[in-house]
Amino acid sequence: MTPQDRLATREFFGLKLGLDTIGALVAALGQPQQAFLPVIVAGTNGKGSVTAMVAAALQAARLRVGRYTSPHLLHVRERFAIDGVDVDDGQLDAALQAVFEAEDALLAAGTLGGPATYFELTTAAAFVIFREARVQVAVIEVGLGGRHDATNIVRAPYAAITSIALDHMAQLGDSLTAIAGEKAGVIMPDAIVVSGVTETEPAAVIAETCRARGARLVLAAEDVVVDATETAGETTLRLETPWRHYGPVALALPGRHQVANGVVAVRLLEVLEARGIGGGRDAITAGLREARWPGRLERRHLPGGAPLVLDGAHNPAGATALARWLQSSGFSPVTLVTACMRDKDVAGLLTPLLPHARRVIATAVDFPRALPADDLAALITRLAPAMPVEAAATPTAAMARASEDGAEVVVAGSLFLVGAVRGWLDDQAGARDPA
Repeated sequence: MTPQDRLATREFFGLKLGLDTIGALVAALGQPQQAFLPVIVAGTNGKGSVTAMVAAALQAARLRVGRYTSPHLLHVRERFAIDGVDVDDGQLDAALQAVFEAEDALLAAGTLGGPATYFELTTAAAFVIFREARVQVAVIEVGLGGRHDATNIVRAPYAAITSIALDHMAQLGDSLTAIAGEKAGVIMPDAIVVSGVTETEPAAVIAETCRARGARLVLAAEDVVVDATETAGETTLRLETPWRHYGPVALALPGRHQVANGVVAVRLLEVLEARGIGGGRDAITAGLREARWPGRLERRHLPGGAPLVLDGAHNPAGATALARWLQSSGFSPVTLVTACMRDKDVAGLLTPLLPHARRVIATAVDFPRALPADDLAALITRLAPAMPVEAAATPTAAMARASEDGAEVVVAGSLFLVGAVRGWLDDQAGARDPA
């Protein structure tokens, strides 16, 4: 069994919050997370986009940059990038082998409470990969929450909290205030924290946590003038911060919501620049212009040529952002292909999207938490009785049906669904070009 095969056996092992296991693993591995400068990005929505922008800007400043994100869409290698390039199988297998050897020794000694989870293993592997690659800065996206997330073992001196919304409530709490308290767990003593949070109560939690820990809080939007224009779904940004002017720059990541993410990224990069890390205007602008983040308002085409949009919206706030883009871009009404996890606010997710659909195909991904396609279709019928709805057992079957009439298609509801559809697209391309 290869290290990646062994990792795959933990994929459905479950969720475990806390730093005891990851702490024991990194100690056994020689504290690899201390070999680079960590920059951590937390939040409900937007943290992946900000991670991508910040990493791209630091790379443009000619630093050697590691980037750790989750989840992946097609292959676990996507979680680990060095200078914008996913690691290869050899790099990943070597790191995982080291992590498994450390875990085996700890389990044999009785000093580990039980096997590590998938995310704990990949997080430890990321630190090993970055140490071996001699990265200077690692931009690390928090997985779930912050306080007890495995990534928080890095104790980052620089952090961003992008937004607070209701998501993962079973683990993080059922209020914005409770969720903010978990996200604020990334705030370390004497750190500098850039916050894009605008809602009063969660913003107050973050401010109080910074005060209590002696951290400096930078409000991303404070004293910032934003001028954004959107044409055909593409956003051009002009920005004036207390430091300097930026733009006009065409944001690589589409959607009006990327303006707020861009502001958080710029302010975080300015914090780093003030401490001699990164570059100036040109590097920061390059980060906004060149960031790549697949599966988020990603525009593709179906095999027959019809337009297709893939978006990982999986909570009400993300779905609202997608709905706004559909409205502003004129990409509506569409065939909506959707799959959701049973522990999500499925009704809250679908409600903003259904007005932009002319029909819906409900499906399910091969994942334990997936809501069955028939159950999802029944829920959609209750939400929109006049909407044509059908159930397809698999994403492949759903996409075959969605492709039948040549209409525009939007895929949303789960990143697992987006990954499955991207795989289907690759298979279709291979079938057309077997060479």
